[in-house]
Amino acid sequence: MKKRKFKISDILFGVFIVLLLIPQTRTPIQVAVNKIKVAIWSPSIEDQEDQQKIAPFDYAVTDMQGASQHIAIGQGKVVFLSYWATWCPPCIAELPGIQALYTDYGEKVAFVLLTQEEPAKVLDFVARKEYHLPIYFPQMQAPEVLNENSLPTNYVIDAQGKIIVKETGAADWNSTKIRSLLDELIAESMK
Repeated sequence: MKKRKFKISDILFGVFIVLLLIPQTRTPIQVAVNKIKVAIWSPSIEDQEDQQKIAPFDYAVTDMQGASQHIAIGQGKVVFLSYWATWCPPCIAELPGIQALYTDYGEKVAFVLLTQEEPAKVLDFVARKEYHLPIYFPQMQAPEVLNENSLPTNYVIDAQGKIIVKETGAADWNSTKIRSLLDELIAESMK
């Protein structure tokens, strides 16, 4: 009977599996894996024939201070809409790119980051990470075309309400492709 020798890769794989089972190390590992995906995956632009259009509506939300607001969707301004959570590793991995995009496009594009979590938890998270993003809590059911059960799910919606990008999972939102798309959509909305 031949004895099986363990290779270093077998041991590392075993350690990796054990670390994934431990709650304190699971999330950081999942975030790191998703950061790799963000580094190589840019969101896809929907083919023109697949672009769905939503009827213009006002999204009823509350902001992080608890004030009620209505955000216009499909009513003359490009919108970046994101469903996310603080506990979601792919969300955590892509937020730095969204922050960079918001820093450069926040005046020209309506950024709407939506979460169902407790406001205190979200406030603590964004303070620790030093994010300055427009985060809201939905107060209504979104139109069916925007209903998605996966987090994160992000949309780029043109000024007329066409969904140009719908991306589920972590992606590089600060990519040249997305910046070029936003520049094009902003220019079109100014015509």
